[in-house]
Amino acid sequence: MITLNQAKKGITYLINSISDSSIQSKLMEMGIIEGKEIEITNVAPFGDPIIVRISGYKLMLRRKEAQTIKITSI
Repeated sequence: MITLNQAKKGITYLINSISDSSIQSKLMEMGIIEGKEIEITNVAPFGDPIIVRISGYKLMLRRKEAQTIKITSI
């Protein structure tokens, strides 16, 4: 199991959990829910933010937020 900020671009992953309860509700409102598939589609030149595809739409996340999302490859 790795965190989203360690994921490779273009590979689909499965969300396992969100480790930081202080931003968990914010991420869940954006559609980042356990059991959903997520894929990194692009990374900004200096590494922050990253752009992910989830549920058919693209979403920008800070690396700090991505660090709290635990994933496994499918």
